[in-house]
Amino acid sequence: MTPVILFGGRPAQRDLWRAHLLDAAAAQGLTMDLRMAPEDVAPGDVDAIIYNPEGPVQDFTPYAKLRGALNMWAGVEQVVGNKTLKAPLTRMVEPGLTLGMTDWVVAHVMRRHVGIDRHLTMAPGDWPQDHPPLARDRRITVLGLGALGEASARALSGLGFQVTGWSRRKKDIPGVRCLAGPAGLRDALAAGDFLVLLLPLTEATENLLNARTLRDLPEGAEIFNPGRGALIDDDALMAALAGGHVAHATLDVFRQEPLPREHPFWDAPGVTVTPHIASVTRADTAAGALVAQIVRIRDGLPLLHVVDRARGY
Repeated sequence: MTPVILFGGRPAQRDLWRAHLLDAAAAQGLTMDLRMAPEDVAPGDVDAIIYNPEGPVQDFTPYAKLRGALNMWAGVEQVVGNKTLKAPLTRMVEPGLTLGMTDWVVAHVMRRHVGIDRHLTMAPGDWPQDHPPLARDRRITVLGLGALGEASARALSGLGFQVTGWSRRKKDIPGVRCLAGPAGLRDALAAGDFLVLLLPLTEATENLLNARTLRDLPEGAEIFNPGRGALIDDDALMAALAGGHVAHATLDVFRQEPLPREHPFWDAPGVTVTPHIASVTRADTAAGALVAQIVRIRDGLPLLHVVDRARGY
């Protein structure tokens, strides 16, 4: 069997992704019929779609023999509710995405841990010798222990921080105290001098950080959100910052992007904004992961990282 694969990314992505996908297919011994645009193939012939939610395919109905929609993003909230998609939907798990997220989390945690912001803004004559604690004396909680959260938690633990991780189901990660479920959430928040948000966005996680749960954080806690903007109630966060219960928030994702010029996050003294650059799916590292999924389709094996539609991730 030679699977017919449709690239459902944006037109501007086609040349780059075609080259990397063909290289990865050759490396894994896969022969595939790769079509780069919907108009290049009869929908009824397509076995799998490499899917970008912002790409040209929105209605899956014509793709009657589809065996998999291989999402190019880690987040699936923009496609999980598409009722025309009957085939399995997979989320992207690939080395570059994971490494990029880990780099961002470690960099910004260390930036705040050692006080770089204050040192970069010293006025002449200022000499703030307030030494930071050692990593072993700083507690960090990571909410979400999927591929990105687990990698970040491991990296932070490796630097010596006291790391607590929280997820829906209990995980076992060396060097990380793992909590789970509603009963574990309050304890996880209470252990978060620094709190890193890497949860998927679902009905259960939207506004998870709100006026009530923010109070469970230690006084003076700091928040890092490279996950999803809607995990946080913006107004509740602004109130917690104004009242001093939260000392600082480093935010990479937002409910509306680009972040509107009038949004109070821009001028809040306790907020650092980065423009949704914590991580990205990279063609050179992700092509191999996509080809591995296509090999499984060819061989009749179950796909990896299949989304549970009921849970939303």
